[in-house]
Amino acid sequence: MLGYVTGGERGQMDLLLADTAARLRAEGCALAGVVQVNEEFDPARPCHMDLHVLNGTSVIRISQDLGTLSKGCRLDPSALEQAVGLVAQALEAGPALLIINKFGRQEAEGRGFRPLIGQALAAAVPVLTAVSAGYLDAFERFAEGMGTALPCETDAVLAFCHAQIRHQIRAQTEE
Repeated sequence: MLGYVTGGERGQMDLLLADTAARLRAEGCALAGVVQVNEEFDPARPCHMDLHVLNGTSVIRISQDLGTLSKGCRLDPSALEQAVGLVAQALEAGPALLIINKFGRQEAEGRGFRPLIGQALAAAVPVLTAVSAGYLDAFERFAEGMGTALPCETDAVLAFCHAQIRHQIRAQTEE
């Protein structure tokens, strides 16, 4: 029930999850979660990072402009928490799948979307996320063997999602 994408070039996992979400939504699948879309605007500066909330039209910029010489983390924690709140509301509606743009630093430290991932799994809602190599150990400790590693390939990720959604539907009809 917990699939995670690893590998690929910089930004490839973001594109894969966004494409997966778009395809599932086009099929009529009820989704909760967020996908990240990066906006390149100046080759000499870091991109803007926006989270697109999947159950509506909200777009939340989670990056801060700290100036050209800054080396610190650009994540805007209050914007991330706003996105978490919107996803929490969507999770209450019982979606077919929760997609979280990534299990990153915030989640590794117990914040961000981590509580919602646990909440979804406890409610038998399948989860799809991405994990970079730097956070794989923290993710594996969190997942406690429940995670399914997926290649950074659209067909494999969609097959996982479809199988999890079918399983969820079967389990609900048997109740």
